Order: sequence, then C-alpha cells, then structure tokens
Amino acid sequence: MLKGTLHWQRLKIYAHNISGLQNSADGAESGVSSPSMFTATISQMVTEIIGPKEAGLKKPTIPEGKTRHLCDVYNSLSTEDKATFLRVVSQQFGTDHDEVLKAAEGLPQAKEKSEGALLKAEERLQAALVPRYHDLFVQIGRLEGGVKHLVDMRADTLDLLSSVKDSAELRSFSSCLREMLSHWFSAGLLHLQRITWESSCDILQKISEYEAVHPMRNWSDLKRRVGPYRRCFIFTHSTMPREPMVVLHTALTNQISDNIQTIVSTPILDEEDVDNINTAIFYSITSTQKGLQGVELGNYLIKRVVRELQAEFPKMTQFSSLSPIPGFRDWLVGEINKVLGSTESSSSEDSGVDGPSSTAPTLLTSAELQKVAEIAGKEDVSPLVTLKKLLQTNQWMGAESMVEVLKDPLMRLCARYLYLEKRRGYAVNPVANFHLRNGAVLWRLNWQADTGPRGISQSCGVMVNYRYFLGDTMRNSQRYMEEQHIEASQQVIDLAQAAGGADSPAGKSNL
Repeated sequence: MLKGTLHWQRLKIYAHNISGLQNSADGAESGVSSPSMFTATISQMVTEIIGPKEAGLKKPTIPEGKTRHLCDVYNSLSTEDKATFLRVVSQQFGTDHDEVLKAAEGLPQAKEKSEGALLKAEERLQAALVPRYHDLFVQIGRLEGGVKHLVDMRADTLDLLSSVKDSAELRSFSSCLREMLSHWFSAGLLHLQRITWESSCDILQKISEYEAVHPMRNWSDLKRRVGPYRRCFIFTHSTMPREPMVVLHTALTNQISDNIQTIVSTPILDEEDVDNINTAIFYSITSTQKGLQGVELGNYLIKRVVRELQAEFPKMTQFSSLSPIPGFRDWLVGEINKVLGSTESSSSEDSGVDGPSSTAPTLLTSAELQKVAEIAGKEDVSPLVTLKKLLQTNQWMGAESMVEVLKDPLMRLCARYLYLEKRRGYAVNPVANFHLRNGAVLWRLNWQADTGPRGISQSCGVMVNYRYFLGDTMRNSQRYMEEQHIEASQQVIDLAQAAGGADSPAGKSNL
C-alpha cells in the first residue's frame, strides 16, 4: 500500500512540475522529472486500477479514490503531456495479440469436444479481444463526472490523431471509447428538453456559445431564436445534466424557406398564429461535444422533435432542413486547380474547359468564361485564374452582373458536388451525408440563400433543403446505406446532368 501511495504522490508532483508550477522538495528528491519516469509512473498507476495482465478475468477491487486521482492528474497536464499519457495507455494497455491468437487456435479442438467446450473457448476469445484500457474506461465511468471526463479524453484523442499520420493504437483506443460512449448515449437514455427565454441563464449562455452554423450576435438574437415561431430543442444526459449534447433550431413557417436571412433576421413577434403554421424548417443542428464525434445523436433528435411538433401542431405536414454546404467553394477551387494543372501540362488553353479535347467534366462553358473575363476586366488573363481569385476573395459578390453570370454554373456545380461527388460510395459533403442517412431527400438548391461572409466563403451563398417525407424516410435511408442511392428532386438531377461528367445521372426523380 505504501508503495502504491508513493507512486500516486510522484505522479501528482510530476504533473505539477511539468505544468510550470514550482518544483517541490519531495518531487526533486524522488527524481521524477524525467519523461521515462513519467511514462513508467502512468503505467504503474493504470495497472493498479485495472490489475496486472496476468490477473486475466479476475479484476481487483479498486478504491474509487485512485481512479479519481488519475483523472485529476490527467486534467492538470499540459496538452503535450496529455498526448504522452494517451500514447502510453493506448500502446501498453491494448489488446494482447498473442492471447488472441492462442484463444483462436483453441477453437477447432473445442468444437470437436462439445458445444459447452466451444462456448467457453469463444468466451475466452471474446475476452482476449477486449483491450485492457476498456476496464479503465469502466472504472472512470463509474465516477461522478466520469463520463464527461471520458468525453473530454476522447476529444483530446481526436485532436492528437489529427496531428499524427499513423497511429493504429490511438485509433483503436478512440474506437473503443466511441463504442462505449455510444452505449451510454443511446437514444433511450437521452432527455429531450425545449429551450425558451425562461430557461436557466447558464443553459441559454451555452446555447449561444455552442451555435456553430449561424453564430448569434447578441442576446436579442438569442431571444429571437427561442421565441415565437421558433423552437430550440436539446438532448441532455443524466451524467451531464446541464450540458447540451446536441442543439436543434427550428423555424415554424407556412412554406419551405429558401434563404436564411428571413429566419435569423425576422423581427420578434408576440404571438403565434397556429393556423398559419404547417412547416418545420430545421435550420441549425450542432453537436456540442467533440468527444462524441461518430456517436449518433442528431438523427435521433430530429425524429423526436418531429413527433413533438406534430403533437403541438396537428396541421403540420412539411418537414425540411435549410442547410449550409460547407466545403463546396473549397472543392470548386480544387477542381479549378485540376483543370489549370491539366492545361499547363498539355500546353493547351482549352483543356478541361469546353471542347472535344476535354476529358474532365465541364466547369464553365466558353461563353460563361468569356463573360467572367469581360466583367472582371481581365481578358489578358486565363478566365479560370480570374474566376479562382474571385471565388477565393468573394469579390464576385460586389458586382450584380458577375452574380448573374455565375448563377447557372455555380448551381450546376453545386448539384454535382452534392449528388455526384462521393467518398467510399457516399456523399462527400458531411451535412448531405447526415441528412441522407436519416432518409431525407436532396430536394432543392437555393441561390443567394446565405449572403453573409460565412455563407459566401463556404458555399458561394448556396443553401440546400433536405426534405423529410415521413412515410419514405426509412426506405430512403435503407437505400442510401445499402445501395448508396441518393433520392433527389428533378431540379437537382437536371442541374447535375447539366454539370456533365461520366457519372451524370440519367433518368427521372421518383418524387
């Protein structure tokens, strides 16, 4: 016991020392200032919580205080030393591959003996496949505030993964933690709560701070978004009662909105006319906890909110999103760069633009490019170079004639981006993928729907409605997940066809 206590004291002293605090005499005497000692101490402390590898399925009874101490120490570490902590745990307390192979080799013999022997052999294999840090997660999850600690720890892991090229151990660590959090944050364990102006100040403050799609400018803006003709719903969890997991903002209208300005800038009204409400527009959904990335929350929230609104407004028949298209402009600039690169390599100004020599989907026609050059006054420069600069600087929005010229090509290319561009068979755009997985229809592209700096920089001002036809969502979701089929309106299909390319769809919408 004394030895274990000394290890805890050493780790806590080291945590203070590396955080820039004054070295204590005890820490100096213990000689714990080296990274190797820090690593060894982390390993020892985790072992004392989950037990040595030799213990197998016999887990020790651990005083809660030791697990709590480890969490406190982790929270006191710098970003760099948290990374060291995560690497040590992921590398030293993962799956024992030798044990897995040994357990797997015993299956054929067990099968020959009896059904009972086979079941026991399978149990041993299942136990061997569980990484040892799984038990650490369980111990931490039992603490008050422990689940929140694990959510934050996974957020740190994701940050670390984004900065390293190859770390199989860290990816497995993150995946194991995600699976555990998925069970803890299943739909049946989440609490739906409507937020109003009368809600507690701390919750309202978090709603304002967490809004990532259409940031709030002031308290009046927040009051508008939780007031009449608006609904704000959140999911909370019993382990994080005053912490919104995901936030959904909804506008109550009498038609499917085609721009965000009318939603976020509408003057505050005193009362709702229930008879004038038949449509719900989901215009902002935000997952607030990075550590829950990959855990299904938003889709369940939309489904729950639909049921709530149907109960409140019996005449409500239309449900649709009004969604941003993050990444569209960057994708388009990338496509322009591909064409410019092809042009340079072939020494042909017409390559990839419009003509028989083009092997890539047409971006703009020759006539459209000529108009861009004329309006910009850059006829001596490649029109695509001019277009690229206009898009990157948002200068094209400053001239009505340029906006008009670019409307058709940008709408075509946006349809191509959402409907045709895929990653592993699914929509490359993350917002599109989210709604399509939920069973929504890629219903309508809206020109000049978000004319704010953020909307222009992300998607050239274009927004999209993903419409939920409630009777078809299950079928649409299944076809998307199993066949990678995107249900789309005729408008979207026609625009995508006009964008050209070998993968252009041929056929009619099912709507």
